[in-house]
Amino acid sequence: MPQELKKITIDTAEAPKSVATPKKRIPWKFIAIPLGIVLIALVVIGIMLLPLRGVVAKAKDLSVSARTTMDAVKSQDLEKTKAGLIETRVKLTQLEAEYKKVLPLKGIPFLGAYIADGEHAIKAGFAGLTAGDKAIEAIEPNADLLGLKGTKKSTFLEGTAEDRLQFAVKTMSALIPKIKEMATSVDTLRKELGAINPNRYPEKIGKTVIRSKMVSAFNVIEEMANLFVNAQPLLVNLPALLGEPTEKRYLVLFQNDKELRSTGGFITAYAQFRMVKGKPILEKADDIYALDASITKKFTAPREILTFHKGVYTLNIRDSNLSPDYKLSMQQFEKMYTYASGKELIDGIIAVDTHVLVEALKILGPMYVYGREFSAVIDKRCDCPKAVYELEDYSTRPVGYVREARKDIIGVLLQQILRMALGVSPSKYWGNLFQMLIAEINQKHILAYFHDGEAQKAAESFNLAGRIMTASESAAVLKYKEGDGWDYLHINNSNMAGAKSNMFVASYVTKDTTVNSDGTITTKLTIDYKNPYPGSDCGLESGGLCLNAPLRNWVRVYTPAGSKLVDNKGAISPKDGKPITLDTYDSLGKTVFEGFLIVNPMGTVKLELSYTSPVKSQGTYKLLIQKQPGTNDEEYSIKLNGKERKRAPLVTDTEYIF
Repeated sequence: MPQELKKITIDTAEAPKSVATPKKRIPWKFIAIPLGIVLIALVVIGIMLLPLRGVVAKAKDLSVSARTTMDAVKSQDLEKTKAGLIETRVKLTQLEAEYKKVLPLKGIPFLGAYIADGEHAIKAGFAGLTAGDKAIEAIEPNADLLGLKGTKKSTFLEGTAEDRLQFAVKTMSALIPKIKEMATSVDTLRKELGAINPNRYPEKIGKTVIRSKMVSAFNVIEEMANLFVNAQPLLVNLPALLGEPTEKRYLVLFQNDKELRSTGGFITAYAQFRMVKGKPILEKADDIYALDASITKKFTAPREILTFHKGVYTLNIRDSNLSPDYKLSMQQFEKMYTYASGKELIDGIIAVDTHVLVEALKILGPMYVYGREFSAVIDKRCDCPKAVYELEDYSTRPVGYVREARKDIIGVLLQQILRMALGVSPSKYWGNLFQMLIAEINQKHILAYFHDGEAQKAAESFNLAGRIMTASESAAVLKYKEGDGWDYLHINNSNMAGAKSNMFVASYVTKDTTVNSDGTITTKLTIDYKNPYPGSDCGLESGGLCLNAPLRNWVRVYTPAGSKLVDNKGAISPKDGKPITLDTYDSLGKTVFEGFLIVNPMGTVKLELSYTSPVKSQGTYKLLIQKQPGTNDEEYSIKLNGKERKRAPLVTDTEYIF
């Protein structure tokens, strides 16, 4: 607010009489000299600004060339992309030459900052083009393998599907040096763009939107750069992971997310694959109950099983994924697996859920296994994909005979997906499948744990490892550093004997955070569970398919270490159903609030809790929400001091800064 001007009044009666004095003339040179300097400066600046017209013209030429190149990239036309990159570099070089004429203006206050921004943008452009050139150099020798347009007739269709994949993996080794060179250029691009402050620019000039478009463009570039930089360790290790040159053996676990557990779902089945220079060899596939039956040692049930599981008094391997940290759960799985008959030494464990299966079927089309159609089409019997219904019907419905083939249905499906993907021209499926796999990893429907230290680090850097983030083990994709003013939230739900109810139950989360006067925070967290569907026929004698039954839900809320529970409502005792106070304990570097509730068909339940956290918020509020694997688009409302700042489905681990 401007200061109030004081009104000063002079009493003219007391004012001294003025004395007539001759008016002094200001010598013209005192005006002419500074005016002359200003005029000369304006002329000089005007002359210097004249090249801006040339800069604008060259920038328009560059824009046309860049758009043409991007169109070629989108259409996967290698030859046109190469030509476009060359033409774009020529145009950018011409723009750089024209821009050098205005660089002297960098010394002028205010204007100089914008001139410097243009210089950073040009350097970023050259770095981006160099990364593109390196990508072309890496891709070109394998263009026919990738089925790219504008190349010679593909020889990739020769040989069997396994031969094609072996050849693909073998050629990956040649990409590693180029990947490292690309990473250097990408890092330069990020640094140059990072030197530009979009907030310096107006929101609009006339009707043209400026600032928000810059912010959006920079965010997209940053996300793409992060994706590449974080993927680099995984790409470098990929040939070795696929058995080139030394073969690898993996267990693939199928987690049924319709019966949600800590790491994404109840472990329904497993398959054992041996990777030989990219060739996947299915060694065995079986039902998880068969694996449990083969374990020679009995394991004592931990507190979690005895407290929350219904009628279970020992620890089975199918229930071993109790920790929300995938690595820790798989280490427990392996501890038990060592006592399984017919076990093999393995190099890692990969988990997938039904979401991956459905997304693959959307691309590849329906498949038929044991006379059943598995497709992504919605089945009205469950309001879910037909593939999911068929899996549940085949493995869950009680029948009066022994299903000999039940044990290997997952392995057969996985094999069939691989054969379908590799059995035709790569241009038909590979691009879509690759994008799908990236999305599924990002959304935590695919998890991996590797024994090799470098491979495990690579998985963690790409957020493929399903870790609960701590100060020492944070995914490179995240800015989060525990104890650095970051708030944290991870909600983990586990279905402890409630049929496949997670197919029907949706949850809605509201986190209302208040920043206290000392910078610490208080959170009111509300989780609404809703099941709008009628219950299933769960009688054994009737032979019904029991999908929707009362959900016995074990819930854990992970918060910053040192958080204190203030109040809670909605949790009940798993023994007698009476209201209880949430248990509080420390785990995985977090403070955990643990409870239990039951969600009935056609019912709703609300869990409410408030707690304080020692997090210090200084000027900005920073929050990391980690998604539970196996969940899909749970809606979150983020409020700050009572005002909603963000409402969106939780698709992946997400950071907010307000």
